[in-house]
Amino acid sequence: MLKRTALYDEHVKLQGRIVDFGGWELPVQYTGVIDEHLACRTAAGLFDVSHMGEFDCQGPGAEAFLDFALTNNVKKVAVGQAQYNVLCHETGGIVDDLIIYRRAADRFLMVVNASNTEKDFDHLQRLKTQHKEKFQDFTLINESSKFTQIAIQGPKAAQILAQLTQDPLAGVKYYHFIEGHVLQNIPAILARTGYTGEDGFEIYCDWEHGPKIWQALMTAGSPHGLKPVGLGARDTLRMEMKFPLYGHELSDEINPLEAGLGWVTKLDKPDFVGKAPLSKVKEKGSRRRLIGLKLTSRGIPRQGYEIYDATGTSKIGVITSGTQSPSTKDAIGIAYVLTANAEIGTNINVDIRGQKISAVVVATPFYKRPY
Repeated sequence: MLKRTALYDEHVKLQGRIVDFGGWELPVQYTGVIDEHLACRTAAGLFDVSHMGEFDCQGPGAEAFLDFALTNNVKKVAVGQAQYNVLCHETGGIVDDLIIYRRAADRFLMVVNASNTEKDFDHLQRLKTQHKEKFQDFTLINESSKFTQIAIQGPKAAQILAQLTQDPLAGVKYYHFIEGHVLQNIPAILARTGYTGEDGFEIYCDWEHGPKIWQALMTAGSPHGLKPVGLGARDTLRMEMKFPLYGHELSDEINPLEAGLGWVTKLDKPDFVGKAPLSKVKEKGSRRRLIGLKLTSRGIPRQGYEIYDATGTSKIGVITSGTQSPSTKDAIGIAYVLTANAEIGTNINVDIRGQKISAVVVATPFYKRPY
């Protein structure tokens, strides 16, 4: 049976087109992908991301365990700070990418991809059991059913959210959060994080309060141009930023170094899961690299399309995500190619239904916000 978030009825009221997304009934669009995309870039967009997974990890041993389980340096995260992170297999392949929020010295909130929630929790439970002699005095609880998560993103997002809270949002830096209230008495985590490249907040509240907060944001934001945004525009927004998505740019067979996530893979840490094989990759160099490309002829690159060298004869990679950028109007793609063909300015070809379409490797992100 398909699952529904607490906001399902709100999507129906707004005439959202509901689809099956990884076992969840979620809106793919309301007024149209381009319309919703541009509303987020120019004003504000409202997203239901309640299908994401949330784990509570707390206790005196929580920090040490997470620092071992994750690639980034968890010990450097201050209370009230968020950190992008990667969970790896012992082989170095990516289990998932996620964000952790340090709520107290000994308490963390982990937010993982919806499709990987059970897999991630099982992986962490296995590590907890396997290394129980080394890491003790902490609990790990899957609290995904407890939370509604709403994202408000865009240049007017903070201004709109400020109408619903007395908490000082202006003092919340990027990748930081506060534990405050919305609508006077509803407890909520207000995090300056997001997946669009715009300024904005992600709001975590108890499941049952989601509809009331969503409705209040719609009412406060509509005069400012806020629109609800579905899965379609969520994807084009993240593609313009070259933000990786599990199942596209990330998988169990891809390691964080070739995925361009070396910046959150701290090989100077004493130890973490996957460190040994990743250290070898760092020493030898990656065979392939994740790049951004732009077509220089007509066409749209799509996931799975093959990439060839400048002569069009040698296969060198594959598209992982692609679209017609609503912001720049360019046909853009994210792809893995052989390292020798990954330099910016390299001419390549994309095979679109049997025809080689010229393209070039470009700097990313494809879009940079003007404010």
